[in-house]
Amino acid sequence: MLSADLLSNAVVAGILLGGFYAAVAIGLAIVFGQLDIVNIAHPAFIIVGAYIAHFANSYFGLDPVLAGVAAAPAFFLSGALIYRVYFLAFERTGQESLSGLAFFFGVMFIIEVSLIMIYGVDYRFVQAPYIGQTWSIGFVDLPLRMLVPCAVSVALTTAIWLYLSRTFMGRAIQAVAQDRIALQLMGADPVRIKQWAFGLGIATTAVAGSMLIIIGPVEPSVGRLYIGRAFAIVVLGGMGSIRGTFVAALILGVVESLVTIFLGPSWSPAVAFGVLALTLALRPEGLFRR
Repeated sequence: MLSADLLSNAVVAGILLGGFYAAVAIGLAIVFGQLDIVNIAHPAFIIVGAYIAHFANSYFGLDPVLAGVAAAPAFFLSGALIYRVYFLAFERTGQESLSGLAFFFGVMFIIEVSLIMIYGVDYRFVQAPYIGQTWSIGFVDLPLRMLVPCAVSVALTTAIWLYLSRTFMGRAIQAVAQDRIALQLMGADPVRIKQWAFGLGIATTAVAGSMLIIIGPVEPSVGRLYIGRAFAIVVLGGMGSIRGTFVAALILGVVESLVTIFLGPSWSPAVAFGVLALTLALRPEGLFRR
C-alpha cells in the first residue's frame, strides 16, 4: 500500500510535469486548435529550441531560459516563413488536409536529420545553479529542475492568454479561428493574421525547448515522445482554449505521475493516447470551448 507521503509527492511531481506540458502544447493550441493546421512537426521545433539553449549555455554561459526567450523572435520569423510556404503550396489550393500533413512530416524529419548530422545522437544537457537542487516543504519535495520550468510555463501561458484576449491582433487571431469569412468582410487579411498566429505558435517552442533540456538531457529524436502528449492536451483542453490547454496539461501530468507509481514508467507514454481516445469518445469538444 502506498504511503501518503509517496502519493503526495507523486501528485506534486505530476503538477510540475503538467506545468511543463502546458508550455509544450500552448503553441499547438494556437496552430492546431485555432487555425486547424495539423503541425505534426511542433515537437521538432521544441528540440531545436533545446539545442539552441544547449549551445548558448555551453559556449556563452547563458541561462537556458534566457536563451530560449532570446531565440523566440527568430523562431517567430521561421514560423511565419513556413506558414507562407504552407499557404502557397497547400492551403491556397485546398490541399491542406493530407498534403499539408505530409509537408509537416517532412519538416519534422528534416529537422531531426539535420540535428543528427550536426550533433550526432549523443544526449546533450545544460548547467544552471538551480539544476540538481531541491526544496522541501514538509514531506513534499520540489526539485528545481521541474519547479523552474513549471513557473516559466505559467508565465508563458499567462502572457499568451493576455495577448490573445487583450490585444487587437490577439482578438483577430481568435476571430479568424471562429469565422474567417466574416473577418475578411470587415477588411482584415486572414492570411496575414494566420501567418502571425503560426509564427507566435512556433515562437513558444523556443521557450519550451529551453525548459525541456533543463528537465533532462535531449537527443534529436526525443521530440517524438511529445507528439501524442501535445495533441492529446489540445483536444482535451478544448481545441484552442488557452485555459483549457493549461488545465488539460496538469491533468495529463498528474495522471502520468500516478500511472508511473502504480503501474511503472513503461506505461506512462500510453497515457496520452488513452486520454485522447477517451476525450474523442466521451467529450469531443474538450473541457472548455474556445
